[in-house]
Amino acid sequence: MSPEELQQLEKEVARAKRIASEWASKVHDLVEDRLPAGYQEIPDLAQATFNACKAWADVNARLKAAKKALTV
Repeated sequence: MSPEELQQLEKEVARAKRIASEWASKVHDLVEDRLPAGYQEIPDLAQATFNACKAWADVNARLKAAKKALTV
């Protein structure tokens, strides 16, 4: 993997982490401001948050594997 590709992957990880954090913030806002009345929002919000965190985990694993391959 070239240094440019590695840098691009690092940017993808940072972007995915930001998106996951934004979803986590929405969960926090729901808990702090709208529960128990907003309980209907939980399933969709939870799924979107899970998906964002999974996307981060996947790209982060790719980054770790790429960095490991460079050190071998």
